[in-house]
Amino acid sequence: MPITFDSALGIHADALRLRSQRAELLATNLANADTPEFKARDIDFKTALSMASAGQTSGHIQTTHQNHISTNAGGSDMMLTQAQYRVAVQDSLDGNTVDEQIEQAQFMQNAVQYQASLEFLGARFQGLSKAIKGE
Repeated sequence: MPITFDSALGIHADALRLRSQRAELLATNLANADTPEFKARDIDFKTALSMASAGQTSGHIQTTHQNHISTNAGGSDMMLTQAQYRVAVQDSLDGNTVDEQIEQAQFMQNAVQYQASLEFLGARFQGLSKAIKGE
């Protein structure tokens, strides 16, 4: 019975990639906390993970001419198509929807979950290594 990396690692590889992309998005929100008219964005991690594990992506932009700019920005187009604008808790005068406390809390929660995914992947690799060595 052959074992593939996808079956051996489960959803943890997809979760790690999505957590990394979400961290970038949350860091962008924090960096633009004082930018007028900036709209905070986030992803629905549960939906994105289920789509990633099923091998689906949500609606790619199709180009109609060969000179159009490609939408594949380093493989991050999966997350970007699923990014949603965050609903502001309190309106601001400059139109910015970033709430620094919420963004920091989300960023820290995502960092802890990223670390957990790393731990799961490390344990999987250790198990595979032991199986290969016959331990």
